[in-house]
Amino acid sequence: MFDITGENVVFVGALLLFVAVMAGKVAYRFGAPALLLFLGVGMLFGLDFISFRSVDLTQFVGMIALCIILFTGGMDTSFQEIRPVLGPGVALATAGVLLTAMILAGFVWLVAPWIGLDIPFPMALLLASTMSSTDSASVFSILRSKKQGLKQHLRPLLELESGSNDPMAYMLTILMVGLLTNTSGHAGLGMSVLYFVVQMTVGALSGYLVGRLAVWTINKINLVNHSLYSVLLLAFIFFAFSFTDLVKGNGYLAVYIAGLVVGNRKLTQKRPLTVFFDGFTWLMQIVMFLMLGLFVNSDELLQPEVLILGCAVGGFLILVARPVAVLACLAPFRNFTARARLYVSWVGLRGAVPILFALYPIMHGVEHAELLFNVVFLSTIISLVVQGTTVSGMANLLGLAYEERESAFNVAMHENMKSALTEVEVNGSMLESGQTLKEITLPENTLVMMVCRDGEYFVPQGKTELKLGDKLLVITDRSEELETTYKDMGIDDVMKLG
Repeated sequence: MFDITGENVVFVGALLLFVAVMAGKVAYRFGAPALLLFLGVGMLFGLDFISFRSVDLTQFVGMIALCIILFTGGMDTSFQEIRPVLGPGVALATAGVLLTAMILAGFVWLVAPWIGLDIPFPMALLLASTMSSTDSASVFSILRSKKQGLKQHLRPLLELESGSNDPMAYMLTILMVGLLTNTSGHAGLGMSVLYFVVQMTVGALSGYLVGRLAVWTINKINLVNHSLYSVLLLAFIFFAFSFTDLVKGNGYLAVYIAGLVVGNRKLTQKRPLTVFFDGFTWLMQIVMFLMLGLFVNSDELLQPEVLILGCAVGGFLILVARPVAVLACLAPFRNFTARARLYVSWVGLRGAVPILFALYPIMHGVEHAELLFNVVFLSTIISLVVQGTTVSGMANLLGLAYEERESAFNVAMHENMKSALTEVEVNGSMLESGQTLKEITLPENTLVMMVCRDGEYFVPQGKTELKLGDKLLVITDRSEELETTYKDMGIDDVMKLG
C-alpha cells in the first residue's frame, strides 16, 4: 500500500487525477454526478492502494477548495439574475438551514435509541448542523453541466442558496462543537444570535470591500504579463477569507460576496480570468472529493449502526426535513408555483461541505465524532445518488425545464467597447420583406458580422440570401432600437454575447 506522504505522492496524485477525469466523462455519459464518481475513485484507491488519514490536511485542502468554489460561483452569478430571487434565496440560506438542522436533529434524537445508540440532543443537533446546508460544489457543477434551463428563476435561486448557506451551517457546527467540548464559554441564546449577526455582517461587508479593492487593483495595475492577473486574483481570494476570519467575520460568506462583486463589474482580462478559474475550480473539486474519499474508512461505513442511521438520516433529510424547511421559507413568496417549491425541495444536494464540517468534531475530540463523520458521509452519498442523478429528470417531470440554447458564436467584447453583440435565429417574419440581407431593416450603426448555417460560418454581404434557421451575429451601437426591431420581427429568443 502506498503512503500518500512518501516519495510516491506525485505519481499517485497524477494517477488519481487521470482516473477521476475519466470517471467524470463516464458520469456525464450516464447522467450521474461527476463529483460522486470522484468520491468513489478516492474510496476505491483508499481501500487497497493508499493509506491516508490526516484530518488537518484534509480540512486544510477542503478549506482552500471551498474558497475557490464559492468565489467562482459568485463570479459566474449575474446579480441581475439573482435580484428577483434575493428574498427567498436569503430566507433559504438562513432560516432554511436552521429549520433543516432542528427538524433533522429531532429525528436523530428520537430514532437513535431504537438502534441501540445513546445520542443526546446536542450531539444530534451537531450531526444535523453539519448536514444543514446544500453543497455549492455539487449544485454549481450539476446545474451548469446539464445545460438545462429552469423556469421561474429557479436556477439562480438554487445557486444563490447553495453559495450563501454554508456560513450558517458552519456557525451552527462551530457553536455545537464548542458547546459539546465546553469551549464556547457557555454562551446563551442571545450571545449566539449576536455572534451570528456579527459574523454575517462583518463577512458581507469585508467581502464587498475586498471585491471592490480587487476590481480597482486589477483595472489599474496594468501588468505586462497577463498570466499574473490570475495569481493576483487568487491572492485577493485568500486575503478575503483570512482577513475576514481575523476580524471575526465569516470568511466563506466574504469569499462568495467578493466573487459576486468581481463578476458583476467591468474587469481587465475578465474572460481569461473566467476561463482560468473555471478550470481551477474543477481541479479543486476533484482534489477535495478525492481526499475525502481517501480519508473515509470503508469498513466503518458497513457497521450496522452506521448503515441504519446513515440511511435513515439520508432518507428523512430528502423526504421530510428539506421539504418542510423549503415550504416554510417560501411560504411568504407567492410567485412560486407548487411545482417550483417541490423542485427546490428536491434539489437540496449534499456533498463535500457536510463531510468537511463533520471533520471539526474529530479535530476537537468530540465524543462519538467518528460515528458522526461516517453517518454524514453515508448520508451524503445517498443524497448524491438519489437527488444528483434526478436533477434533470425531476425538472422534466414537473414541467419546469426547457432546452437551453447554446451560442453558435464563442466571442467576447473588450470591456471598454460600448457596442453590444447579440445572436438571433432567422425566422419567417424577418424574411417577409425579402430574402437578402440588404432587404432586412436594421437600425443605423448595426451590422450583421457573421452567419452560421448548418455548422458552417461565413461573412455575409448585402446580396447574401438568408434561410430559416440561420444564426446571425449582430453588432450595434443602438441596443434599445435593435431590441425594438427584434420585437417587431417576432424574435423573442435573443442571446446577448460578450
